[in-house]
Amino acid sequence: MKKAYIFPGQGSQFPGMAKDLYEANAAAKELLEKANDILGFRITDIMFEGTAEDLKATRVTQPAVFLHSVVLTKCIDGFAPDMVAGHSLGEFSALAAAGAISFEDALRLVYLRATQMQACCEKVPGSMAAIINLSEEKIEEICSSCSGIVIPANYNSDGQIVISGEKEAIDEACAKAKEAGAKRALPLQVSGAFHSPLMEPARIELGKAIEQTPVSVPVCPVYQNVTAQPTTDPEIIKANLLAQLTSPVKWTQTVKNMLADGALSFTELGPGAVLQGLVKRIAGPVEGLEINGMSTIQL
Repeated sequence: MKKAYIFPGQGSQFPGMAKDLYEANAAAKELLEKANDILGFRITDIMFEGTAEDLKATRVTQPAVFLHSVVLTKCIDGFAPDMVAGHSLGEFSALAAAGAISFEDALRLVYLRATQMQACCEKVPGSMAAIINLSEEKIEEICSSCSGIVIPANYNSDGQIVISGEKEAIDEACAKAKEAGAKRALPLQVSGAFHSPLMEPARIELGKAIEQTPVSVPVCPVYQNVTAQPTTDPEIIKANLLAQLTSPVKWTQTVKNMLADGALSFTELGPGAVLQGLVKRIAGPVEGLEINGMSTIQL
């Protein structure tokens, strides 16, 4: 039975995240203290004791979710995935877990990505919205017909797509989606237009760092967001990571491709269980497991 390990992105964080790992597992504590040193501030203090509002800042959220996910992989005996994938930020967790990028280098990239995205959001206002119960083709057609920048950003599951772009264009697309029969067209409370062309300044800065980062052949295929296809080629991994910031997350296609390649179970590693819900909508009743803390590791 092939096992797929999947890693969540921004939005799955919660107050107290990874505290139980830090307190119960020596390897987890060592990695989290190393992260404090690399980042130059005690992110563990925010993760363990901070409020939900403290954790919402992109520069905190992204490294916190990455750390929670990757540290969990070090707490599992015999972690040996047949394939991995991550949603947006989670792709960096997947690459670190599969040995394509070192823990230290991946954390530095994640923090740079987070700070650049936060700066980009402050300079270039944008928004996102969830469109429910409308086909991919119709949503793509609606986005193409709008004035201004708006594109499908997250193909989360059949019938759930998030669009991203300029606020006025988002409003126009939502109105057109409702006219076309969407069950809901709901603006999201986010800080910017993630996975859209508005992230181009952040993509340029991150690209410089990705180019200088060593990437190895991972221990298993990594299904990347931009293509939804598996790869073990370091140069392809780099190119796809660079494109990710301004391109859609093809999560629906990723899960379907993993199923087609023999995945019979999906284990989510990280805070929350958002991806388990999406997998069930895409794949139906497949075996799923959430590992998000010491209690779930011991099950």
